Order: sequence, then C-alpha cells, then structure tokens
Amino acid sequence: MIVNEINNDHGAGVMLKEAKFGMGQLIIHRLFDYRGVIVDIDPIFMGTETWYQEVAKTRPPKNKPWYKILVNNSLDETYVAEQNLQDDDSLDTINHPLVGAYFDKFENGLYINKSWRTN
Repeated sequence: MIVNEINNDHGAGVMLKEAKFGMGQLIIHRLFDYRGVIVDIDPIFMGTETWYQEVAKTRPPKNKPWYKILVNNSLDETYVAEQNLQDDDSLDTINHPLVGAYFDKFENGLYINKSWRTN
C-alpha cells in the first residue's frame, strides 16, 4: 500500500513512505508474540497523546504507519506501530468474531474482501 500524502495542521502536504503491510495480511506482534490480521492502516499515528503516553511504552515513531489488528483467539483489537509487526507465514486462519465483518474469504494466507476485487 502506498500512502501518498496527508495534510498537516498548516494545510501543507506531508509525503509519507510506503506501508510495509497491507489489509488482510497476517502478522505477528514482535514484542507480545500474538498473531492477527490487519483491518485498517493509518499513514501516521492517529490516536491521542494520552493513549500514546499510557500504552505505547516503547515509544514507536508516530510519523510511520500504524495498523488496526484483530487478535487471534481473542475479542481484542489492537493499534500497533509498524516497527512492532512482522509477517506471519503460517497460513493459518485468524479466530476472531469480527473477521467476517471485514473479509469474505481466506486465500493463500491472505484475507480478501470482495469490494477489493475487480471484475
């Protein structure tokens, strides 16, 4: 996924780098060793400063992509900085009650949503 540009507080566009991971991709959290699937991508940190100070203890960069993750075998959704994620090559599905709300099928280790396909 390429994140082109966002506007800062002064209305000027800020160029951003390409996100390493994509929607529907399986990941492993490097620090907490859980598996999950990506359901949303922010080009930069979009949470509050309070959340960042209280939850993001390793102080990952705010100016790089952050991801919303459905956590395997859990009801949890997490918000994770790119530096804390790595590929999950297991090809195993994710057990989370919201998977069906985001995706239509699982194919070759990737969750797919029909609206992403072109006919």
